[in-house]
Amino acid sequence: MTENLDYKGLKSIADSYDLFYIDLWGVVHNGVNLHKQAIRALEELEKMDKEFVLLTNAPRPTNIVTRQLEKMGMKKILRDHVFTSGQAALLFLKKNYREKFFFHIGPPRDFDLFNDFKEFKQNEINKSEYLLCSGLFEDHFEDLSYYKILLEQHTDKKMICTNPDLIVDKGDKRELCAGSVAMVFEKMGGEVVYFGKPHQEVYDLSIDNNNKKILAIGDNLNTDIRGANLLNYDSLLISNGIHRDEIKIEGIQKVSREYEVIVNFIQSDLKW
Repeated sequence: MTENLDYKGLKSIADSYDLFYIDLWGVVHNGVNLHKQAIRALEELEKMDKEFVLLTNAPRPTNIVTRQLEKMGMKKILRDHVFTSGQAALLFLKKNYREKFFFHIGPPRDFDLFNDFKEFKQNEINKSEYLLCSGLFEDHFEDLSYYKILLEQHTDKKMICTNPDLIVDKGDKRELCAGSVAMVFEKMGGEVVYFGKPHQEVYDLSIDNNNKKILAIGDNLNTDIRGANLLNYDSLLISNGIHRDEIKIEGIQKVSREYEVIVNFIQSDLKW
């Protein structure tokens, strides 16, 4: 049974955990503004000397995301806890694919991801050795059928996906993410290597998590909560995120069964 923390707050269970994995987008901010109550919760965890990682499926290196958070007004003491799926992918690419030619699928704002080996970027997909997907092209950001046509002759190449999320809410607008393109590619028989939640590597790379009681907090059942389930962490779902309409109509018990996940706690918004 999922316990509702709307009245008790995160403070009611904080002492029970050594480490917190906390999602950014949809929990701490909406892509435009920081959520004040969530920031207060982070500050309280900091006061308690609790370990926490602001673990996000942002497809860019950590330092790029922290710059964005600085512009939003987040203090450095909190920004220092950020780790991105893009950073995990970058570590892998530098080690294993640094001198291989690739075709990038994603917007120009993600170019920082491969800045150290940009000379290997190919403008023609036929000349690439692998596919690097960080998102959707700006002129094809709603049309997944475009990617089916683009990729159907290249399923023999491996795709590196730096954001497994299918969708994200940016302010009041819902947008497709790299995971949607990767899903199209997989359905055609292509192989995808994912970096980000719910896959274990991003958790392990972000902090030493051995022998710790862990709570994962997020708004995405497919990534935040499924990742917690796969790794035997407890989970707290923020219900005013991307699943808010489903939960409002069907209730958390039915929705969690439909997604085949276990949600230990639920809270409308992250509050202390």
